[in-house]
Amino acid sequence: MVTRILRLSLFVFVFYFFSCVEKEKTFFDSLQPVPENSGFKMDAYWVWGGSVVKVDSTFHMFASRWPRKNKFPDDYFVESEIVHATSNSAKGPFDFQRVVIGERDSIFWDSNMAHNPTIHKIGDEFVLFYIGSDFTTLREESNRLIRRVGYATAKNINGPWKRSELPVLDEESNNPALFVENDGSVKLMYRDAELLVKIASADNFRGPYKVVNKNVWPTAKIEDFYFYKKDGKYHMICEDNVGQLTGHERWGAHLVSENGVDNWQKFEPVVVYDHDIIFENGDTLFCIRRERPQLLIDNQHITHLYNGVYNGRDSWCQPVEIAPPVKVE
Repeated sequence: MVTRILRLSLFVFVFYFFSCVEKEKTFFDSLQPVPENSGFKMDAYWVWGGSVVKVDSTFHMFASRWPRKNKFPDDYFVESEIVHATSNSAKGPFDFQRVVIGERDSIFWDSNMAHNPTIHKIGDEFVLFYIGSDFTTLREESNRLIRRVGYATAKNINGPWKRSELPVLDEESNNPALFVENDGSVKLMYRDAELLVKIASADNFRGPYKVVNKNVWPTAKIEDFYFYKKDGKYHMICEDNVGQLTGHERWGAHLVSENGVDNWQKFEPVVVYDHDIIFENGDTLFCIRRERPQLLIDNQHITHLYNGVYNGRDSWCQPVEIAPPVKVE
């Protein structure tokens, strides 16, 4: 009789314990409401694609901007530059500090335009990957300027920044996403003009790079990637360009791979974010475009998602807190 009572008591305890343990939130469910005056905006400019790193108690954003002379986003191809903004909060508001990557002598690969920044701390250097174009080099069979991936480095987050004299990839390349291994080797994900996604690898971020996957996801058009590692697997969040992964055009999607090179699979649930941003006052903003996902990883935890957003009138970089934070490697 005593044994039966003990077994029953143990069963009740185990059932109660597991029923009380909260299931791990999905990425989507972890997105929090945002303050009204958050993010990074500039009245005279279209602003896009902010990437953030925390240094001491300050949050440093690197974003693209170009003058609001014509409709969004047409002029970025020839007029975008990368700027530095700061805040004492990951949510902002961020204050403009300086132009980091602007126009320079026409002999250089990025003399005309710089766009799509992603900031990383590698060893004792800050490394800013981005795309650039010069004034004259066109893509094959196109009247558009070629875009290529390169980088700039600085010992101090406030500069001075030293740009690479050449791009790391001498081909049409866009949307760079970098993953740095513990040994300093890197995987670089990017896409071409037709949204064909590739991965190149190198022993260090300076290269040389070798393409190791020429078609990451053949069955859908994806772009705007961010790379991280969790629970021994490589994860990628990206924009589902025409809705073939999420069922919704330009929503955020989540893919996973054992080796970070091939055999990418849908993560379940696949949706990372939609086009609705909820404000703390209860209002909802439906973004016409919400793209270029970037993550803030602080002390090995993903704490914020950043997107470029466009509402039909303005564009800006919008942070969204992730709570609870997601532990990564």
